[in-house]
Amino acid sequence: MVKEDRSTWKAGYFTKLISLLDEYPRCFIVGADNVGSSQMQKIRIALRGTAVVLMGKNTMMRKAIRGHIENNPALEKLLPHIKGNIGLVFTKGELTDVRKIIEENKVAAPAKAGAFAPLDVTVPAQNTSLGPEKTSFFQALAIQTKISKGTIEILNDVKLIKAGDKVGASEATLLNMLNISPFTYGLLIEQVYDSGTVFDVSILDITDDDIRSKFMEGVANLASLSLEIGYPTMVSVPHSIINAFKNLLSVALCTDITFEEAEAIKELASS
Repeated sequence: MVKEDRSTWKAGYFTKLISLLDEYPRCFIVGADNVGSSQMQKIRIALRGTAVVLMGKNTMMRKAIRGHIENNPALEKLLPHIKGNIGLVFTKGELTDVRKIIEENKVAAPAKAGAFAPLDVTVPAQNTSLGPEKTSFFQALAIQTKISKGTIEILNDVKLIKAGDKVGASEATLLNMLNISPFTYGLLIEQVYDSGTVFDVSILDITDDDIRSKFMEGVANLASLSLEIGYPTMVSVPHSIINAFKNLLSVALCTDITFEEAEAIKELASS
């Protein structure tokens, strides 16, 4: 009976995932390391009406996607990214809006011994309010201190942990003593799937102004190249006309040759 229930649950999961893939044109592939059930529930509530979160085992996700590739070949591009502790956040709305909600639902967390630091951790110079009996603890971590008004004062900012390093027991204890929660945990957007295309989330930071600026930069480069090699193009012709007109004005100023536009320049030059 248990085996049958498990089979029914799997079938329901496959149906739900395929239904979401068919209904929603885009989704985030998100990492969920260090995200507890309580925090996940808050994220789901925050996204309600905007996006749908689906977690699950990678093997089940891949099996469901592979089984549906015949109907939607573009889904094959998702498969290389179904690895690690990940989930899918489906939406029909603006990706930037959904990303903002996800980012807003990250929470501060203390450093735990054995965890890998996602970022550098620096302890600022400060009076710690800790008694002199803790001095040896700071000395063991090579942190310069002095006793000020009966408490330990850290003299300089100290880079305690580097990104990617494993947090040691002493570092974790120190940060907890100082009430420093250096890390934030939440869903981490790893890739974006949009209508058959997978791309890095940083692409969402590109604005219309950025695109316009890059386009105009390309136009300017093409115009410069065309002028340099003497090959007229749509973007170089206006510059060629302007340059030719400047040459005509120069000739007119140096000779008796004149034309309407040159008269004003000649009058200015003679005054």
